[in-house]
Amino acid sequence: MPSGCDSLIEDIEDMVSASDPTPQERQSARKSIIPRARKRKEQLTNEELQADSLIPGTQTIWMRTWGCSHNNSDGEYMAGQLAASGYKMTDDPSEADLWLLNSCTVKNPAEDHFRNSIKKAQEQQKKVVVAGCVPQAQPRMDYLKGLSIIGVQQIDRVVEVVDEAVKGHSVRLLGQKKDGRRRLGGARLDLPKIRKNPLIEIISINTGVPGITIATDIICGFPGETEADFQETVDLVGHYRFPSLFINQFYPRPGTPAAKMEQVPAHVKKQRTKELSQLFHSYNPYDHKIGERQHVLVTEESFDAQYYVAHNKFYEQVLVPKRSEFKGKMIEVDIYEAGKHFLKGRPVDDSKLFTPSIATPLQKGEVSGLMQEQTSNLANGVNGSTCTPSSPGLLIGSYSLDSEGLKMLGVGLAVVAAIIAFILEKLY
Repeated sequence: MPSGCDSLIEDIEDMVSASDPTPQERQSARKSIIPRARKRKEQLTNEELQADSLIPGTQTIWMRTWGCSHNNSDGEYMAGQLAASGYKMTDDPSEADLWLLNSCTVKNPAEDHFRNSIKKAQEQQKKVVVAGCVPQAQPRMDYLKGLSIIGVQQIDRVVEVVDEAVKGHSVRLLGQKKDGRRRLGGARLDLPKIRKNPLIEIISINTGVPGITIATDIICGFPGETEADFQETVDLVGHYRFPSLFINQFYPRPGTPAAKMEQVPAHVKKQRTKELSQLFHSYNPYDHKIGERQHVLVTEESFDAQYYVAHNKFYEQVLVPKRSEFKGKMIEVDIYEAGKHFLKGRPVDDSKLFTPSIATPLQKGEVSGLMQEQTSNLANGVNGSTCTPSSPGLLIGSYSLDSEGLKMLGVGLAVVAAIIAFILEKLY
């Protein structure tokens, strides 16, 4: 007789299917849970009286992201979901109850910062949740023991993981999303988010662009790279003269196939990195732009606080005078100077400022991607939402009807129609 344990589940993510509830449905269900009251004969202890402090969704969270634009986009989505669920996001790590650390595995220094942040959080008795490439690739590292982990394809479940971490539990979601045996993609792109810069949206390139500035990374000294291979890289950079280029020497990652391959000598990697960097700094990619008239969107303050930073349609960086009325506006400028990484623009005298959007620009820390009612609930301090995109409903004036309300409305109208028909039959 077969045992009930004969069927082995290799990965908890094998249990995920298309019929499973969406993150919005899971969040909506949280608010409808009604705790059952129990009769207590004994007086509550101090520990029980403090239980309210462990209710998930009431804590403050500090989030730090390292790495590429894709990683920053994941961080924006995670922050948005947490804020929409009731958590307070803060820029001050000292006031946070939990640190969410979103890591990058491209370079060793970034991982060192990530590891040091975990240690610092633990020294300050903070709860920690980690995400990103590092724990995805090496979840069994000693410094990750006991920590909750969100896999790179599981960012839409960040609220669940943080909820459990707040309660003192360790949860790890690292698997590939599956529907039966079919592999699925990662998180949906319509999740709520908090933009790092309220005026800049990180989007997939396949949504289309009017023009493009290519920024790329080149790693020198990957195992097996010959002198001829490197020379082809040099020729490529010389031909295309990339305006933005990030150059680093290869660092072997423990546990990867490349770490087991024969390594290029360290002094050769260093020399190739230096040579490629010299080539990159030998040309100015924007000199031909001087004299052009461009429309630019002003998005932020420069690092030296002397200018506002704007971007043209190619996302090239244009420095403009620091005038408060320019922030978040589209202005017309004449390009009069070009540097290695920037252009400088002089506002055209008779041009008018305008906001290039039908919507009001987001405020710092504001959650985007929410329905109007969800946004109103957040503003009023309501945890969760009463109407989600996955729940069919009807909005009449200031009243919202869900599927249950629509059903009751339909029954009521049918009854009224039957009564009217009966009266008319008696009259005629």
